[in-house]
Amino acid sequence: MFDVDWMGQLAREVLRERLPALIAEACAWSVGMSDRPHHERRRGRLGETGGTIGDRIAREQPLSGEEDGRLDLGDARPGSFRDVLNAVDAAGVLYADRFDREVLEPFVLGTCVLAAERARATRPVAWAELLDDLGEDGRDLVGIVRAGEWEASLRTEAEHLVLAALADVPLLEVEAEGLPLSLVRAAEALTREAATSPPPPAPAGEDPAASGAVFLARAALADLGEPVPPSWADRVLTALLAEGIEPDELPAVLPHLPLAPGTADAVLTLLDAGR
Repeated sequence: MFDVDWMGQLAREVLRERLPALIAEACAWSVGMSDRPHHERRRGRLGETGGTIGDRIAREQPLSGEEDGRLDLGDARPGSFRDVLNAVDAAGVLYADRFDREVLEPFVLGTCVLAAERARATRPVAWAELLDDLGEDGRDLVGIVRAGEWEASLRTEAEHLVLAALADVPLLEVEAEGLPLSLVRAAEALTREAATSPPPPAPAGEDPAASGAVFLARAALADLGEPVPPSWADRVLTALLAEGIEPDELPAVLPHLPLAPGTADAVLTLLDAGR
């Protein structure tokens, strides 16, 4: 690989500077988790254990099961942030994997782009040599970050920093800390939706019983872009179930979401296959 260690070091420095923002994003991501149904895999079968994650915490029962989880997250204090990361959601996806995808990966990419901007402004000679080594013209900073391969090691460091700060903190405290930013993120998502969505058609007779579920579902899909294509049906199903949307509610909810043609049918097919 090219000799770009100075850039990797700069990215780590920027990550350290952004640590408070990373911790805040982690806390905001956890908001609402205690209200979700608790799931566990037993003898290879995934199912609800009864009650919510918060109920398990109140009874001082572990959230993670014996058949799933990462070894490095094992032996977690029951009810802690580390414990919930090692649990699974309604689709059997480890919350730690979701945290990687939904928080760490975009945050690390953004950090690397900020580091690239700083390098371009403060080290013009070294930046020019780096572009030459990577065969880039400097216009696509994300492409430069990808080519330099700084994300992988920085993501690992970001994970270690989050765990050092939050691993053994009770989930309920992490949620409380993240609530203000979570509300900001939800408002931003609704604003983006209002700005990018076409004028709504004439009322289609939305099921009043499903209106609350529709609001939650739209918020759950806010980060997927619009319209969501059929190839992302698994992501849609995972996001909706994780948000607490009941399977029986999905047929009434899906028509009111920003989905591309065929996506709703693909989601229902996946749902039927998983039953």
